[in-house]
Amino acid sequence: MSRPSTPADFYSADAYCAEESVGYMMKRIMLSIGGQVDARLGEHGLTSAQWGPLFKIRHSGHGKATVAELARWLQSDAGATTRLLDRLEKKGLCKRVRSTEDRRVVEVELTPDGEAAIAEVPAVLSEVLNGHLAGFSKTEWQALKVYLQRMLANGEAMRADGPNPTNNP
Repeated sequence: MSRPSTPADFYSADAYCAEESVGYMMKRIMLSIGGQVDARLGEHGLTSAQWGPLFKIRHSGHGKATVAELARWLQSDAGATTRLLDRLEKKGLCKRVRSTEDRRVVEVELTPDGEAAIAEVPAVLSEVLNGHLAGFSKTEWQALKVYLQRMLANGEAMRADGPNPTNNP
């Protein structure tokens, strides 16, 4: 999907109100979702930061992921991802093993306890997200996803264009 060459003009510096900003509202929604997920997964000994890498490993297709893959997926740096994996490994939820194909690569696998812990996550996420979407029709929900995907594509195009895409021809 290509991005329009001219940015929208919905916001202006002289009339900017943070509470009406799409970014501010999305951040508040994410904080609400994260808080609800944390509260429910706390019963299973997981935080929202911890279920992410476990979920990614489980759904990787081959039951393991590299530390670098997890860092990219979490949008985190390698050091923070390593510290998170240290905590998960200490809890017995995952283990790191050297790749048999390339000894320089460290892969992360779920343990049986990790498999059991992550089994609860899809139900919790579904419940929390459905709660946040109360009152939406299926058509509205699908439209919202399309709008958010468009915003993501615009953001990726802006990042690819450099720091000031409005100056590009």
